[in-house]
Amino acid sequence: MRFLAVLTVRNEGAFLLEWLAHHRACGFTDFLVFSNDCQDGTDTMLDRLQDIGLLTHVRNDGPYDKGGIQFTAYKQADAMQIVKQADWIATLDVDEFVNVHVGDRTLPALIDRLEWADAITLTWRLFGCNGQARYHDRPVTQTFTKAAPVVMYWPWRSAMFKTLYRNDGTYAKLGVHRPRSPDADRITRVRWADGEGRELDEKFRTTRIFSNYGRPNYGLVQLNHYPLGSMESYILKAARGRAVHSDHMLGVDYWVERNFNQEEDVTIQHLAPGMSAELEGLKADPQLQDLHEAAVRWRHAQFEELMKQEPYRALFGRLLMTPPTRALPLNEARFLVGYANLGRRADAPG
Repeated sequence: MRFLAVLTVRNEGAFLLEWLAHHRACGFTDFLVFSNDCQDGTDTMLDRLQDIGLLTHVRNDGPYDKGGIQFTAYKQADAMQIVKQADWIATLDVDEFVNVHVGDRTLPALIDRLEWADAITLTWRLFGCNGQARYHDRPVTQTFTKAAPVVMYWPWRSAMFKTLYRNDGTYAKLGVHRPRSPDADRITRVRWADGEGRELDEKFRTTRIFSNYGRPNYGLVQLNHYPLGSMESYILKAARGRAVHSDHMLGVDYWVERNFNQEEDVTIQHLAPGMSAELEGLKADPQLQDLHEAAVRWRHAQFEELMKQEPYRALFGRLLMTPPTRALPLNEARFLVGYANLGRRADAPG
């Protein structure tokens, strides 16, 4: 089987090799990566990875469709042969790591366990900064090991998922969280499974992008989501802006809604030997090693420049003073969910 991961990146050269090494160890066989507006050499690194046959790289430098950078990339991808030939597809970000909990911890083992499923939700488990103020060139999956509780009632983002789906023609287009444009003649026969192996109802076939609150969703597979990194890395992310609206500077609100550190979760390290072997092989290429080190230096230099500007210096100070986010108990979460449901969208959580 061909497992394809589709990725969009900008200035992520310091993290790219670990992400690729992990997902190769996890069982992805093909990678389609779009880059845009890179200043840290990420695009050059991707060119080298393409030259040695490890992925397909497309420069996505615009102009962009109304939907933005990611949707412009996915629109291009829909017509590409690497997408058409894939058996299973997942669209991921560089701060998301697939974490399988069955068999040998790979995608084939997951598919074997859920052989009846046509789509599997990979629900986010949010990982906080783990008290890391400064950025260090160490594997993300080994540095940030504190996460949100398994059972969450709020915020709604803690229940969002990405989708690993069978590429059999039922869905015609890639999407950020789920495949889009379902075939009307096929869609009623599609079966969706969640990360616990439960079959999901018909809402998940078309619009849903949230798993259900208040119950475990990670028994067979989860998506480790590291949206913050260290405080230093978050300053660079804040300067870049949101993935969809890049002109919106991030603040403490974004940080607080994601900085969960209540529970230790090192389950992803079952793949650490395979990931480390893959990473060592990548860094054995002198050009890739040099590009990685240059990207690390670029991050340090960018942080130093941003600290000369008051908005970012003030934000870094606030992060240092902000305690980790606590998970809301059920009674408090019900209060918030009640208000959220007043304006709930069709794809919002139940």
